[in-house]
Amino acid sequence: MYLAAAVMLLLGAAVAVGAWRLHRVTAVAPAPLATLPFLSGWRPQEHALSRFHARYYPVTLLFLAFDVEMLYMYPWVTVVAEVGVSAVVEMFVFLGVLMVGVLWAWREGALRWV
Repeated sequence: MYLAAAVMLLLGAAVAVGAWRLHRVTAVAPAPLATLPFLSGWRPQEHALSRFHARYYPVTLLFLAFDVEMLYMYPWVTVVAEVGVSAVVEMFVFLGVLMVGVLWAWREGALRWV
């Protein structure tokens, strides 16, 4: 029983190493500028882990809140005709809770850019 598992483990490792070795032998070396991850091949001016100004974080959180809202609205649209008025009421309660969050962020100045 253990012999079969060991053979399968060795066979799997051999296939993985063989595929990696085949890739290394047949791969074409790309141009260094074409492999940069962003800026369309331009050299970055700052480090990828540089810090952003703190005003970006509240805007990011608001974006995520509305993005998650859309995740709930798409399935809701598919079942609202079957469920009826209670689904509409639930969605307006959900949107009301989100609006309270937007009003709070507005009051705190999260939407003020400068």
